[in-house]
Amino acid sequence: MSDRPAWGEAPPEHPDGVLRPRPEDPGVVEAYLPAPAVQNHAASLTVLPDGALGCVWFGGTQEGVPDISIWFSRLAPGAAAWEPPVRLSDDPTRSEQNPLLFPTPAGDLWLLYTAQRAGDQDTAEVRLRVSRDGGQSWDGPRTLFPAGPEGGVFIRQPPVVLPSGRWLLPIFRCVPVPGARWTGERDTSSVLISDDAGASWRERPVPESTGQVHMNVLPLADGTLVALFRSRWADSVYRAVSLDDGESWTPPTPTELPNNNSSLQCAVLADGRLALVFNHSSAADATARRVSLYDEIDEAGRAGEAGPPAAEPAGRAFWGAPRAPLTLAISPDGGLSWPLRRDLETGDGHCLTNNSRDRLNRELSYPTIRQTPDGALHIAFTYWRQTVKYVRLPPDWVDGPATAGRAG
Repeated sequence: MSDRPAWGEAPPEHPDGVLRPRPEDPGVVEAYLPAPAVQNHAASLTVLPDGALGCVWFGGTQEGVPDISIWFSRLAPGAAAWEPPVRLSDDPTRSEQNPLLFPTPAGDLWLLYTAQRAGDQDTAEVRLRVSRDGGQSWDGPRTLFPAGPEGGVFIRQPPVVLPSGRWLLPIFRCVPVPGARWTGERDTSSVLISDDAGASWRERPVPESTGQVHMNVLPLADGTLVALFRSRWADSVYRAVSLDDGESWTPPTPTELPNNNSSLQCAVLADGRLALVFNHSSAADATARRVSLYDEIDEAGRAGEAGPPAAEPAGRAFWGAPRAPLTLAISPDGGLSWPLRRDLETGDGHCLTNNSRDRLNRELSYPTIRQTPDGALHIAFTYWRQTVKYVRLPPDWVDGPATAGRAG
């Protein structure tokens, strides 16, 4: 009988970034990245030009507080540990969130991230910094996509470069509700298209996408673009398709996979299959719900205590469904079916609070996934909002035994 707590194993108080084999799971290596702040969340992995892995995330006191900044760490080829993180943003007036690293075809490295006032995502803008030496130094930040009367601009998934040379950047619009603070109730998805290597952009909205966000664009071998979405309704992972390089999209429709109004990420594997990491849970698994993501943040961005969970908050957006387990699913048919699913990490996923100061949050969330030329899968994710956990899987791990009750 295990002596672990019912909600899973707590992260180390002083994570060191050292790679260690996972007990009882041969071939799997894991590490807890050094945690530069009280709260660490929303990791994104990228293979850097020199073959190193780069990981960015945001850290500070609590999401929505102005001390939230972007942090960056590297895992050099053959290294035994992740390097100490460095801070890449520091705007004392805004919460800087959801960073992405994008190695451009020309050899530059872009850092994209959002910046918002307090918990008001409808004020968010997308900012850019560029490195021309693989992340060793960076130019100054500039606003690439400002907020406007129609609301804030948010990102989560990386840009995609198509065979034609076209760039696609998935965004979602954080639409304000007059007289109320943002809750995500009216958010919609779009792709920004650039045919001149990022010099100019135009927007193509996804029809009927209200509530479907974090659009993850996946180019298939036949030229089809598949997009997977997080759902504000905490019901299902949604899917849409484009047959014209992102100019138009089908309306998103639910897949067989659940979603809990939390992020997911998918990669196209070398063999053409899709590998998706997500929380295998939904509103149906919730024991309570929150009013919003920022119900512990006041209008000045000060963190306090959440009020009692709401039985039925106004609006359809559902916050508070468990952010666990963290599951890897495989699709052989472009996301139409997901016959193989395995849990990477389990726990109760408690996220009715974002409080990391008192270690109250226990979510396993916001995964990011990449495959390297050797076939290995690299995954990083939020571990209790205290640190970022990294896991490297051998190629055949995805074909291992399905988690009981999770097979399609």
